[in-house]
Amino acid sequence: MAGSSFGQLFKISTFGESHGRAIGVIVDGCPAGVDIDLDYIQTQLARRRPGQSAIVTQRKEGDQVELLSGVFEGQSTGTPIAMVIYNQDARSKDYSHIADKFRPSHADFTFQKKYGLRDYRGGGRSSARETAARVAAGAIAQLFLQQHGITVGAYVSQVGHLRCEQRYDLAVLREQEENIVRCPESDTAEKMIALIREVRKAGDTIGGVVNGVIENCPAGLGEPVFDKLHAELGKAMLSINACKGFEYGSGFDGITMRGSQHNDIFYTDDQGDIKTRSNHSGGVQGGISNGMPIYFRCAFKPVATIVTAQESVNKAGESVEVTGKGRHDPCVVPRAVPIVEAMAALVVADHLLRQRSAKV
Repeated sequence: MAGSSFGQLFKISTFGESHGRAIGVIVDGCPAGVDIDLDYIQTQLARRRPGQSAIVTQRKEGDQVELLSGVFEGQSTGTPIAMVIYNQDARSKDYSHIADKFRPSHADFTFQKKYGLRDYRGGGRSSARETAARVAAGAIAQLFLQQHGITVGAYVSQVGHLRCEQRYDLAVLREQEENIVRCPESDTAEKMIALIREVRKAGDTIGGVVNGVIENCPAGLGEPVFDKLHAELGKAMLSINACKGFEYGSGFDGITMRGSQHNDIFYTDDQGDIKTRSNHSGGVQGGISNGMPIYFRCAFKPVATIVTAQESVNKAGESVEVTGKGRHDPCVVPRAVPIVEAMAALVVADHLLRQRSAKV
């Protein structure tokens, strides 16, 4: 299948289906000498895995990753790193009722039109199960970036109408794992958890927003025309299942400001580094990082699978009724946090390598 690879120099290719034997990823282009901490990779997968709390899907997957190649004595060798995660709790019978029906707002119809057939078991390749492979690859990218002092983080800033207004840095985000919704404001987090429980009890779903932040990214990453850094981040985030919107810096709120308010004024700090007094640019100007923290937001839609009966059609075009079965998230954003971090890390790792060839 075309479109299963991402990146140019730090490149990943994922494989596998939701209800197949396994999912996995090949990381090609990771430089030799990166310290590969398997426990760190496993921790990132645990943050994404299903069944981790009462407000996510109850599919029970341990998501134990197996390293097949590219690592020797704890370090990357410079050759392709292959990783596999075996599926352990697939229940394909939960999807037999939609073998010839199209679920509203799923990829069923579009896959059928594109390929002439589809794996209806959990959505097959279109399932968010595929993102576990991205998180494993993203963990490799994060380990690479850490050796360059670059850190990536994300958090839940909104569920439905509930939102935290403040923008948080990574020092605060390290404490967010204390609550299951991954929101750094404890009071808001409790309200979010209650809302997700309420929505789940009603047999419905709800959307939310994940904020991302990249700190200590050096100035100069990104290309000035088609491969702008913010455009690459946008592509990465919009490739995540259920992500419907992306903005960086001031985003859509910037339209309410005057240029005199929005411009980020340069100054030189006590260490002689050039910085900006504000950061409406979100750490990116002209498609290239300027050395300030990179801020972005990702909007995730309500999960399409609901237990309420809905009208639809089958492959023959006949009117049918579809009722959601199986195990699904009432809100994807708590488990989307490590996916957002992984995709951001992959973008920055790729451009860090690309920048090495930009000048003498």
